Amino acid sequence: MPPSDREANRFSARAARYARVGANVGGVAARIAGSRLFGGEGRDASNALALAQALGGLKGPIMKVAQLLATIPDVLPPEYAAELQKLQSEAPPMGAAFVKRRMQAELGPQWQERFASFDLKPAAAASLGQVHRATAKDGTPLACKLQYPDMQSAVEADLRQLELVFAIHRRMDPAIDTREIAKEIGERVREELDYEREAKHVRLYAEILADVPEVRVPEVFAGLSTRRLLTLRWLEGEKILSFVDASQAVRNRLAAAMFRAWWHPFSHYAVIHGDPHLGNYTVFSEAGEAQGINLLDYGCIRIFPARFVGGVVDLYRGLMHGDRDRIVHAYETWGFKRLSSELIDVLNIWARFIYGPLLEDRVRTIAEGVSPAEYGRKQAFQVHRALKEKGPVTVPREFVFMDRAAIGLGGVFLHLKAALNFHRLFEAEIERFSLEAVAQRQATALKTARLAPPG
Repeated sequence: MPPSDREANRFSARAARYARVGANVGGVAARIAGSRLFGGEGRDASNALALAQALGGLKGPIMKVAQLLATIPDVLPPEYAAELQKLQSEAPPMGAAFVKRRMQAELGPQWQERFASFDLKPAAAASLGQVHRATAKDGTPLACKLQYPDMQSAVEADLRQLELVFAIHRRMDPAIDTREIAKEIGERVREELDYEREAKHVRLYAEILADVPEVRVPEVFAGLSTRRLLTLRWLEGEKILSFVDASQAVRNRLAAAMFRAWWHPFSHYAVIHGDPHLGNYTVFSEAGEAQGINLLDYGCIRIFPARFVGGVVDLYRGLMHGDRDRIVHAYETWGFKRLSSELIDVLNIWARFIYGPLLEDRVRTIAEGVSPAEYGRKQAFQVHRALKEKGPVTVPREFVFMDRAAIGLGGVFLHLKAALNFHRLFEAEIERFSLEAVAQRQATALKTARLAPPG
């Protein structure tokens, strides 16, 4: 079969899979609506499994959306989140001939001459693309992230399925209005398709973390990058889960590096890495000893107005000193509206959980007796139950990835069984905090990275 026919068959198969998944999701949605699962009546694991199987019919960007939903506490019922977290986001890798055609489309017919070597077999395959090891002409080891074809239409198809699931959720369980959550997820996933934007994110983090030696950021090779191809310096490292049985000192050192990798950009520049997935980090070593974190993926970066960071600091200090007015001001700064006294009490359940480790001036784990997969679920359930009585509440879109990242980070600390004084680590990050300083630092860094300020 000629290559063009094989390629046409591949796209036909992709379209057929999307049609099948759409039909399957629609069928499960009808089943959910009929049994009022999202309202708590007739919920059972078989329906959750049916939804996971419907989505699992397509290994592509919809897996990213599904897994993302599973990591945002209380967007889906616990049994649904548990099933979606089991889904694998890896797509079937592109074959060597197909990789050659994709690389030619991005860098031209003489693309191979621009590398000293290029491994046509992927080192990793994910939901939107795959990574190939290569070597630059000067001998620099490279990581080339090559996007699968037709991903934009694929993502749009997936987001339409997401809108269907959220619409059913709102109808059956109106305690939390998910409209803003859906908008935020859609915007972030669409951004991940733009590798030119991701390259700017990498440069932004290189600027932000220049004085944080325990976190390494790869160099961008702009001449070997396009909108659908991102070439970075390959950073050698081991998987972070390889260190779960290391000494306490090593595990604490890695956890502290993770803390800085996340909190330093946020507290000083109002920027967060919104996808704290274990696969997005590796551990670098020096003289045979683990020293810090390689931060590898920059597709899901959230840039906030400086005032959002002010809300985080206000809530922390309000909880610390029992200052209810400051707590309310923090929620209002984030965009929560129509806050009754009862709703504030409900939101404080979640706030005290997230901030709990930061409020105690002692060495402790992030949570006692909790598995990484269950981190935050109990508190989310308590909040949801209370909101059914006191709500509804619309979750501001800016809050979505902040919340998700905090939970993901806590999961990493649980995997590492880290014992740290989180209070002092946080206090060090917000020492001499001011909104003006954050805004000024952010403006300078965004200008350097050629990124627009947050709208």
